[in-house]
Amino acid sequence: MSPIIHESNDNVNHSGAARPGAARQDAVLELIHSIMHQYRSQQFQALRDGQHELTHMEAKVLAFFGHHPGSTQSELARHSGRDKAQVARLITGLRERGLLHGEADAADRRNTRLSLTDAGRAIQQAAQAEAGKLNAQAVRGMNGEQQEMLLGLLLQVKDNLNRGG
Repeated sequence: MSPIIHESNDNVNHSGAARPGAARQDAVLELIHSIMHQYRSQQFQALRDGQHELTHMEAKVLAFFGHHPGSTQSELARHSGRDKAQVARLITGLRERGLLHGEADAADRRNTRLSLTDAGRAIQQAAQAEAGKLNAQAVRGMNGEQQEMLLGLLLQVKDNLNRGG
């Protein structure tokens, strides 16, 4: 475990049904939810405890603009499914902290194109590095074939849900 990630004693969303051998059909999704909760908790605990002090949503905004530089606030709202007021508050806070930079759109001056500043890019890279550490920790002890099998099974679960009833 990373020296900056402390073992979580977070028991939210931990159900006995999500343990190996559970017979309930919903055990798979409960376990996936529990794993993602634990992953996000550890990832953002490291950022909060470090020099960056980011919330989960602030990190998601930085990640979006890291992957989509020059996007607008409206594009982020559509992508994230968050309401425009929440997105506006997040962006304002990140701009005030010097993590996002905005420039007026040349074609439509009413729109602001946003991108990461050098400081924002450094934080985004730190978040990606932490995610890499946690990903490696999550599959520790699994060989390549096991990792591929797990990935395939999870993709099948996702496809099943995408197809619906």
